[in-house]
Amino acid sequence: MLSDRIEGKWIDTFTKALEFCKVAEGEEVAILSETQSRDLNVHLTELALLRLGARPFHVVLPTPPQRSPVPVRSTGASDSVRGLGPVIKALKSSSMVVDLTVEGMLHAPELPEIISDGARLFMISNEHPDALERLLPDPALTPKVKAAVKMLRAAENMTVLSKAGTDLKVDLRDAPTAGVWGYCDRPGTVAHWPGGVVVSFPGAGTVNGTLVLDAGDINLTFKRYLQDPVKLTLENDFVVDIEGRGTDAELLRRYFAAWNDKNAYATSHVGWGMNPGARYEALTMYDQRETNGTEVRAYAGNFLYSTGANEFAKRYTLGHFDLPVGHCDIALDGKLVIEDGKLLGELA
Repeated sequence: MLSDRIEGKWIDTFTKALEFCKVAEGEEVAILSETQSRDLNVHLTELALLRLGARPFHVVLPTPPQRSPVPVRSTGASDSVRGLGPVIKALKSSSMVVDLTVEGMLHAPELPEIISDGARLFMISNEHPDALERLLPDPALTPKVKAAVKMLRAAENMTVLSKAGTDLKVDLRDAPTAGVWGYCDRPGTVAHWPGGVVVSFPGAGTVNGTLVLDAGDINLTFKRYLQDPVKLTLENDFVVDIEGRGTDAELLRRYFAAWNDKNAYATSHVGWGMNPGARYEALTMYDQRETNGTEVRAYAGNFLYSTGANEFAKRYTLGHFDLPVGHCDIALDGKLVIEDGKLLGELA
């Protein structure tokens, strides 16, 4: 791994990413971080904003005590702000927030208020800048992600099939859908870098069937490629059975059970990755502390299934799995949009 020092090329990378967000000269930009944030990315963000002529200021919070029975990873729901009024006021009074918290503010309860006055929030995922450099936002991806969002919002049903045995059905009616292409350039919008994913949040009682995690699929909470297949049975959104032998199935069972919370077994969101620059094999290239796994969520053609909190189904929990699944056929109202893990048509 490259030495953790500031490199000129990374200042250039962060500057380009912030240019896509239309940072203006003189713009007041809040840099939100916590004491356990990746200092290198915090410094690079400040230097890039100054290069663009913005007026950055720092909001730094103590990383909160652990309150969970097991380690919490890759939730997108930072617990660092914890409803602190002066912090929320400072963030919402700026026109842009660059989010460098460890877990990120995407699903944090304070997010709606932070952006309520038009502030846009740009989450730089807790990745080493070596990965961010490769995954600089690409405006050519934007119309494809927008097309995927349009498809999902128009669809009533999603079906997911695979040769490994996946047979999943999702009722998409009234399911909120969001697409992320890696930058935010309009007031009140939210994005994360790296980008290139589209997800829907199904309503209560809308997800049923089986999801088979085959050898080589990924458990991003554990940052681990599966060695053996694991079969999840879902009834009305909830994982009700976990079949499989070996370490992967045992890890899943133990982590689910550790929360002692039914909602930890529930569906959070469904969608797929769209970024042609994101690499499936990226987890093999970085130590676990060097990656948050956002790149692997976004690799093109994966079916991204996640468990845990889903505010639209009125379910809340800190238990969370992100499970990119390869080689699936995904159809919307019977029309294939992904075949054997390959994006089709205008999504390709």
